[in-house]
Parts: sequence; C-alpha cells; structure tokens
Amino acid sequence: MVIIRLIRESFVFAVQSLMANKLQTALSLLGITIGIFSVITVFTLIDSLENKIRTSINSLGSEIIYVQKWPWIFGDYPWWKFYQRPVPNIKDMEAIRKRTKTAEYVCFTASANKSISYKSERIESSQIVATTYDYQFINDFDIKDGRFFSPLEMKSGHAVVVIGSDISEALFKGISPVGKQVKILGRKLTVIGIFDKEGEDMLNNSPDNRAIISVNFARNIVNLRSGSLDPSIQITPKMGVSSERLKDDIRLTLRSEHRLKPAQDDDFALNEISTIITNFDGLFKTIGIAGWFIGGLSLMVGGFGIANIMFVSVRERTSQIGIQKALGAKNFFVLFQFLFESVFLSLFGGLIGLIIVSLGVAIAYYGFDFPLIMSFGNISLGIIVSLIIGLAAGMIPAVMASKLSPVEAIRSV
Repeated sequence: MVIIRLIRESFVFAVQSLMANKLQTALSLLGITIGIFSVITVFTLIDSLENKIRTSINSLGSEIIYVQKWPWIFGDYPWWKFYQRPVPNIKDMEAIRKRTKTAEYVCFTASANKSISYKSERIESSQIVATTYDYQFINDFDIKDGRFFSPLEMKSGHAVVVIGSDISEALFKGISPVGKQVKILGRKLTVIGIFDKEGEDMLNNSPDNRAIISVNFARNIVNLRSGSLDPSIQITPKMGVSSERLKDDIRLTLRSEHRLKPAQDDDFALNEISTIITNFDGLFKTIGIAGWFIGGLSLMVGGFGIANIMFVSVRERTSQIGIQKALGAKNFFVLFQFLFESVFLSLFGGLIGLIIVSLGVAIAYYGFDFPLIMSFGNISLGIIVSLIIGLAAGMIPAVMASKLSPVEAIRSV
C-alpha cells in the first residue's frame, strides 16, 4: 500500500510540475522527445529496410549454392585471375549431378535481355533464361496458367516457353497466351505457361518480365559458353546436408572435372546468399551505431533538462520535505518520491516521441504505401531508455532531497 501511495503521489507531483512551469517543462522534455523520436525512427527504418532486403535475398534461395565465374565478394585474389577463369558449362552441371552425392537438385542457367514479340506487339528488353528441368524445384515461383516444361520437352529441346505476367499482359492484352506462338531470337516458340505476378523486390528480381526456355533449344541458336550470358549452376543440398559439406563436395567434383593440381587455385566461385546477408549485417550495425549517436545527443540534453526540473522541484518543496520528515517520513520515501517523479517526467517525453513515430509509420504505410515496421522491441526500447534517463537525471536531486535535515528544511520557508 505504501508503494502504491508513493507512486500515486509521485505521479501527482510530476503532473503538477508539468502544469506549474509549462514552457520550461515543455522545453526540457523536448530533448527526451527528440532523442526517443530519433533513436526509434532510425531503428524502425533499419528494421523495415533489413526485413525488405532479407526477404528479397531469401527469395533467391537461402540454401542454393551458385557455381559462377566471379565471386560475389572480392577478397585479396587478383581480379585478372578471376577474368581468366572459364565460365560454368553444361558438362560441369552433369558432373555435379552424377558425382556429388550430397546434391538434391542441380540446374544450369544462362540469360540475356532480348526482344520478344507476338504479331505486331513487341517487348524490347525481356530476360530470356535458358535452363534445365531442375530449375522448377530450385527456384520459388507459381504458374498462373498452363504448366512448366516436361522432362521430354527439356531433353529434346522443344520450342516451348514459359513467360512472365508482364510479358503476357503486354503482348496478349488480356487474352490467354497458352498455345500461342511468340518469337524470340528469330525463332517461334509455343507458350505453355505463365508465371503468377510477383512484382519486383529490392534487388530488381522478378519473374514478371522473364521468359524461360530449355537449354537444349537455346544451345542451337546461342553460344552458352559466352560470358555475356552469365552462365551459372544452381545446386541445393539433400535433407540434413549442410551448405559447407555441399560446397566441399562441389569443390572436389569441379577440381577433378577441371583437372586442377593440388597446388592450383579454384577456377570457379561458390557463392551463397549467406555471404550477402553477412555483409548487410555489418552495414546495419554501423547505421544502428550512427542512430544511437544522433539520438544520444538529444537524450543527453533531455536528461539535463529533467535534472534541472528536479533541482527546481527540490528547492520549491524544501519546506514540504521538512514537514514530511518531521511527521516520520523515512529517507527512502523522499528518495523514491523524487525518483518516481523524474521517471514519470522522462516517460512523458518518451511517450510523446513514440506517438510521433507511430503517426509517421501510419502515414508512410497508408499515404505512401511504404511498409514500415515499428516492432514491439522498438517500443520497449523507447520505454526502457526513457526509464533509464529518468532514473539517471533524478538520482542526484532525489539523494539531495532525502538527506535534507527536517529542521533546516522547515526553516527554509
């Protein structure tokens, strides 16, 4: 009961302090408000951006190993040695499929931006991807209408194609393209399926403007060993196999296939999504530190402002403190009374900052269709930081008030 009464009285005193010197209190709390607003805004933006990027990156396949000529992250290896490497080819894919026992699915891809047309309609720059049958099991997509390639169509190199929804809308104007013939690279291909519309992610990846053809059809009209087609091999591990074990097995297979001596470096790169995520983690940590620095300055100013309010409050209520002590109030009662008051003042400022951030998130979401995430963790962070600032700012004034002599405090009237 004593604690409840203490909290109630402290809350009343905090409100009285706010009302007694409105302008001074408002200016003092402005630092806390701006500080909490800055910190929570930065972390809300970071969380939203990080979630968007991670979703985009994971859509590429978090377990996929990519065999490519160039690594995604350059180390100390000379760039001209990367340039001299051969590009992955179908023979490499077949070697991995036959000899790498830890691989579940393996596919080859090569792509280029080419025009695609139907009668008088034409799209100048669509991504044409030549691939193999396992592509459908490695990459995440949905077929809106029609179907994907059959093993026979892939193996025999049938002139068939699966197109994205943007291509379908641009060329066929609402009619079903399944069974119709489009022209790619001067050849006619029959449309057998349409990808469901997905839109672009932050990495500009989308099947909406993509057309998939079989490798065995493409190899008759283009050179699949050309570096301009960015050929690569995608591999997924079997259930229970780690990516590191799969990479080791792929490395052994390709080194054997390329007849590399033990002392020779790999002439291929094994890339995976975790490499990109690791680098983004470092970037987000740096941005988070910058956010704390920017908001920390405002929080420090706000802390000094609350401390100033508390010193004024102690001076104005010195006689009241003397009377409380003369009636038997203990030092800890006076100490906690002022500490609670300081915490309440800090929470007022912090909550105003959180409300402003919440309004900004709502405006961004509904007004600009930009999905921001104000997580429970960020809200908790704002409240906890406000509590810590309140405790730190009120500690010295509260200790001074608790140590006042009852006689001297009453005489100060």
